[in-house]
Amino acid sequence: MSYSQIFVSPDGDDNNTGTLEFPLKSIPAAVNRIQLGDTIFVKGGIYLLSDIDKISISKSGNVNSRYYLFSYNQEKPILDFSSMTISSTNRAITLSGSYWHIKGLDIKGAGDNGMNLSGSNNIIEFCSFYQNHDTGLQLSGGASNNQIINCDSYFNSDPAQGNADGFAPKLNVGTNNYFYGCRAWQNSDDGWDGYLRPSNDVNTVLENCWCFANGYLSDGSPSSGNGNGFKMGGSDNKDLMHNFTLKNCVAFDNRVKGFDQNNNKGSMTLYNCSGYRNGTNYSITTALDSSKTAILINNLALDSYGSLASFVIQQTNSWMSPFNVTIDDFVSIDTLGVRGPRNADGSLPDLEFLHLATGSDLIDAGVPVGLPYNDAAPDLGAFETDGIPSSVKNENMVINQFYLQQNYPNPFNPSTNISWQSSVSSWQTLKVYDVLGNEVAKLVDEYKSAGRYNVQFTMNDAQLSSGIYFYQLKAGDPSTGSGQGFVETKKMILMK
Repeated sequence: MSYSQIFVSPDGDDNNTGTLEFPLKSIPAAVNRIQLGDTIFVKGGIYLLSDIDKISISKSGNVNSRYYLFSYNQEKPILDFSSMTISSTNRAITLSGSYWHIKGLDIKGAGDNGMNLSGSNNIIEFCSFYQNHDTGLQLSGGASNNQIINCDSYFNSDPAQGNADGFAPKLNVGTNNYFYGCRAWQNSDDGWDGYLRPSNDVNTVLENCWCFANGYLSDGSPSSGNGNGFKMGGSDNKDLMHNFTLKNCVAFDNRVKGFDQNNNKGSMTLYNCSGYRNGTNYSITTALDSSKTAILINNLALDSYGSLASFVIQQTNSWMSPFNVTIDDFVSIDTLGVRGPRNADGSLPDLEFLHLATGSDLIDAGVPVGLPYNDAAPDLGAFETDGIPSSVKNENMVINQFYLQQNYPNPFNPSTNISWQSSVSSWQTLKVYDVLGNEVAKLVDEYKSAGRYNVQFTMNDAQLSSGIYFYQLKAGDPSTGSGQGFVETKKMILMK
């Protein structure tokens, strides 16, 4: 089946055919024309837009076929709504549709949200939201199962300065939204805000995200907003549960708190996070719902860690015995470059900031929590050292391909290990099937950076009989914008 491509350009005309030679002028005109599976390519340049140019997308794809809205050929389209009137109804992009993949757009200056997302199963990738008059990217209205990948949100400030966050899965948001590789800085309120009204018991996961200098305006002066980095929940009556999971996340230089419970009653899980120079680095002090837990493992704080109640389950955090963290534990504590350009694939810039120095006792000091690590054990904090001195690195050590290894042991009873490596960052799934092709277990379904991984599959995870099973790894290639770039299947034998 062939799919169409429709092109949009600042110099286009909505009466054109929409080809590369004769592009349209507006994204709404292109949205009206596309069919399921089609791609809208937006050419680079500045699109000067106002109140009448708001973009509303309600079409929905399905699990087998998405709609695509991409920047063209790595050009940078800037959707500039700076002339838009400040109003709660003036959102630059309203996405109520589902199964869209939007990539490579800059959205600035909206009268409210840069993007308000209420649809589900969407991918928002390599987009920037800045100078908007409310939260850069807000997820609400039941938004669920969305993936926010390698996006930036900064310099957003509302007139009262108390509502504009970088990213906000909040209010009546749905569950299972996932952020990977995102940055939020210098927003007038918080970097991430998970405040609920009236949603309850929803799940949000953040991985490899940076959050800094929130609670300040773009000119560097303090705002009157809350000024937290990762605000993990809260509600009007202090009784709602937002289950927040943060992995390899970094909070620094936020005016008030780096990792903030607020009054969240839900579970909070922090693995290998780093806090530095926030007003308070970590703060979880209010009793949770009886069914919920707060767990902090392998986390790091330079300076005082903050305040954690006795109910918080802790293990191998840097403020615990026998550690004593000093600036000598780090290659650099210079934040230069944290706002810098991303790599060509959209990943975060490669910096030495808060990376552990050779000889630090924080290296190999953690315990496994399901995240990749090198050498004998995980390091503490968000950045894993490679364990190889730079003077002896060579090209053979670079991961340059996908590879799925044979499980070990095989045959197995009751458990076996499955290892693989990925050469690029991508959404990856690892599933187990029986001989009839029925899915019996989903071991991995998340965005992962390039690296080596291992998971354990135990027959107790599913009621399985002896026999042959298959495990299959699928990994998307971000350079194509869609589709599965790698698929490999291997056989394993369960012997009871």
